[in-house]
Amino acid sequence: MSVQVRGQTDESLDAVIESLTRYEAAHTSARIDIFRQSFASIRVRIVDPDFARVSRTERHDRIWAFLEELSEEILSQISTVLLLTPEEHKKSFASVEFDEPVMSSL
Repeated sequence: MSVQVRGQTDESLDAVIESLTRYEAAHTSARIDIFRQSFASIRVRIVDPDFARVSRTERHDRIWAFLEELSEEILSQISTVLLLTPEEHKKSFASVEFDEPVMSSL
């Protein structure tokens, strides 16, 4: 499984992971990183070669098709969805937060 979870999980995080595991099953080259940054913030990064030559809008549409089934309470906790190709990942400043996450003290 390519879904990497940083830190401890909880019911909301588990629900997001379950949705994204279905995406990963259809995109076996994808690497998915997820963590809870604070009690109100879940962050998701997907690095997928299938995003090559796909607009950012289409990337988000593909992912949200899997996430939209989640409750509003869980969806409201998703603060970041970073969707990158492997080449973009190498250059992405936003990706640093996933490689070296800083957990909130709240």
